[in-house]
Amino acid sequence: MPMPPLSLRGLEDEARRRLPPEVYDFYAGGADDEITLRANEAAFARIGLLPRVLRGCGRPDLGVSLLGCRLSMPVLVAPTAFHRLADPDGERAVARACAQAGVIMIAAMASTIAIEEVAAAARAAAPDAPRPWFQLYIQPDLEFTARIVERAQAAGCAALVVSADSAAFGRRERDLRNGFVDLPAGLCCENLREPGAGAAPGRARPIVFWPELSWSHLAWLRSITALPIVLKGIAHPEDARLAIEHGASALIVSNHGGRQLDTVPASVELLPAIVEAVGGRVPVLLDGGVRRGGDIVKALALGACAVAVGRPVLWALAVAGEQGVTDALELLRGELARALTLCGCASPVDVRRDLIRPREDPC
Repeated sequence: MPMPPLSLRGLEDEARRRLPPEVYDFYAGGADDEITLRANEAAFARIGLLPRVLRGCGRPDLGVSLLGCRLSMPVLVAPTAFHRLADPDGERAVARACAQAGVIMIAAMASTIAIEEVAAAARAAAPDAPRPWFQLYIQPDLEFTARIVERAQAAGCAALVVSADSAAFGRRERDLRNGFVDLPAGLCCENLREPGAGAAPGRARPIVFWPELSWSHLAWLRSITALPIVLKGIAHPEDARLAIEHGASALIVSNHGGRQLDTVPASVELLPAIVEAVGGRVPVLLDGGVRRGGDIVKALALGACAVAVGRPVLWALAVAGEQGVTDALELLRGELARALTLCGCASPVDVRRDLIRPREDPC
């Protein structure tokens, strides 16, 4: 029996062997020349950790609080599309693994399992676990968007994560080369189904990336829901300030995993300026390039309160389904605990900027 992967990168290698090439490329690929895609991971390698010794802190407590919820560690699962391409149980498997691990799953709007089933799977796995958040692309049909919001609320989601970087769809050349333009028969974006006639399910709409999307639409969303609104895709400090003015409860610094506008700097490089602009008024999270527990410590040192992990969860799902996702989260948990211990920190809130230094040679 082969040795199980020892790292998240090892999971990707195994997933590449198991997945059809076009599915692997859909998950792995980025926009245009994939400069931003590569930069997200490379930027973490340019940051060094500076350990502290003889601190006597004991085994660290990894738990953090976020928007009134207690997480077992400062990790969320980022929204990613089409999980049933990796495993038949798809998003249900990820929801169960997240609930049992005590972390938040951000359920994607482009999910191959409906949000009602995703949330129910999480509750059944661990009733007291953090409830999923729901990722939302605001659509030109605001009435249809409102129905999706109502479904997410009724399912018990604890927050809405609005993908703000969706004025246009990134050009992903791997998908164009592979002819990957639609899901296989039997799969669709279940959260985008129209109401059906009788018991029959309706057709699923495509997600529209909408150039007219504006701050006024965030105000409209605020008017129809009491759920916290987390704005994802913040890269510019001025947008961080505007987001707070328009009622955002938290921000996610993100370049969409390198899948939208190529040559955007790495998320971790964007993070310090966003944190400074926010000034502690709302939590700031980071998404993009996190592959090790040490990366989490680096993001915390630069002001993030938590990180979101996307592609590694897909690799884990493709390798071993729900158990694979559980194992991946435990890999991160162990690495984070070890890094905090070696940095002399008793908890994530003890991480300070003086624990990191630039590395001249990231190789």
